[in-house]
Amino acid sequence: MARGHQKIQSQKKNAEKKAKIAKAHGHDQKTAAKKALVHTCTVCKCQMPDPKTYKQHFVNKHPKNAVPEELINVEA
Repeated sequence: MARGHQKIQSQKKNAEKKAKIAKAHGHDQKTAAKKALVHTCTVCKCQMPDPKTYKQHFVNKHPKNAVPEELINVEA
């Protein structure tokens, strides 16, 4: 059973080592960028970070469609 205990210790040590490397490397930029894209166009499903950009997109890319209710009061 000595090898079983050594195996567990080795796994813990390796997990701590990987956590230190990941922490030193910083956060994942792709994941952060995806979290920032919260508004989705109802016509083309394109994602935007804020309502102002969403309204600009909608007015420029979909001029024939009516502007969604959530964008009526937004300053573009």
